[in-house]
Amino acid sequence: MRYADSPREAVSEATLEIPAGEFVVVVGPSGCGKSTLLRTVNRLVEPQAGRVFVDGQDNALVNTTLLRRHIGYVIQAVGLFAHMTVAQNIAVVPSLLGWDAAHVAARIDELLTLVHLEPQLYRSRYPRELSGGEAQRVGVARAIAARPGLLLMDEPFGAVDAIVRASLQQETKRIAQLLDTTILFVTHDVDEALRLADRIVIMRDGRILQAGTPLQLLTQPADEFVAELLDAHDVVRRLQLLRVADAMRAAPGAAEGGRIESSATLRESLNDFLQGADELTVVQDGAAVGTLHFSDVQRVIEGEAQ
Repeated sequence: MRYADSPREAVSEATLEIPAGEFVVVVGPSGCGKSTLLRTVNRLVEPQAGRVFVDGQDNALVNTTLLRRHIGYVIQAVGLFAHMTVAQNIAVVPSLLGWDAAHVAARIDELLTLVHLEPQLYRSRYPRELSGGEAQRVGVARAIAARPGLLLMDEPFGAVDAIVRASLQQETKRIAQLLDTTILFVTHDVDEALRLADRIVIMRDGRILQAGTPLQLLTQPADEFVAELLDAHDVVRRLQLLRVADAMRAAPGAAEGGRIESSATLRESLNDFLQGADELTVVQDGAAVGTLHFSDVQRVIEGEAQ
């Protein structure tokens, strides 16, 4: 893929397969081709070579309008319709797909609640009456209104301040887990990628250099560029960014030690281990999903992946 005014290809020889329900984050320096790669999925950019498949179907054979109605899309600029209320913005795609009014109304309230905006307060507001963070939450609600199986997010939180950004990151991860939606997310923020991703794709000069879990990339970077981009040699930073879920052992039953959330950082787990725990029960949504041993944290410190 090459733009007319560019001396090099924007994306070249990029092969990527995303299993259903996976949260994949594409990261790399500005101009590396990550947004171009994402936009080929909903045909905002038409590939000059190669093919893109969604649910086994070649995108090139699907009507563009129909394709986009079944793929959620969130961008940094949000793009809410200024003349429409929050409720009307969220209702756009479900209405186009022929949902009845009662179903649409219920979905609007459901989604506003999901993104932590009180329906009675926000349903009738206009975009100009929203803060940047509120507008971005409405943008996410609109993107998932028709329950798309795939959600594309292109630098969605780049225009908000650090505190709001952290909150939106947490909400996006929570929503992804609740809805089991496949997400392809683009960012230049490495910390954001490490916090959110099930799998990270590193790009440079239009090519995919490496793809893997956050733990795999931090402990086994493909080359020095990847290591420097991720700051993989900084052990403390590694423990601050990696989640318990990245290092836990999937195992039934409960450990004799304490309990820790799968979303907690490995640095948080050190508090329990330094107080004498040998292993911790990892919980998610109140249910035990695995165990974390001190040796698992040591493995990450020593730069070893499972």
